[in-house]
Amino acid sequence: MNLKTLAILLLAAVMEVGGDALVRGGLQRRGGWLLLAGAVTLAAYGLMVNLTKLDFSRLMGLYIVAFFLVAQATAILVFGETPGRGVTVGGILVCLGGVAMTIL
Repeated sequence: MNLKTLAILLLAAVMEVGGDALVRGGLQRRGGWLLLAGAVTLAAYGLMVNLTKLDFSRLMGLYIVAFFLVAQATAILVFGETPGRGVTVGGILVCLGGVAMTIL
């Protein structure tokens, strides 16, 4: 796996989580522009993931790790949420499982 692949996976996670965060913000604030921005971001994410021609079945474990880490960072930094013990322990398991899926 090369640096370009890792960058694409990280960008995909940021786009997916970011699009969802925009939709969430739009729903909380009744902001039509945020909802639209979220929809556009999620559509761009879907296009990017499918046009890169990466083997996502092989990279899914690593993508799930990236998604989890970006989602938690967004929850903490943007929404002021604190992960509980279950999320922390589960997240460790997600990360270990993602690494195992990628290297085994």
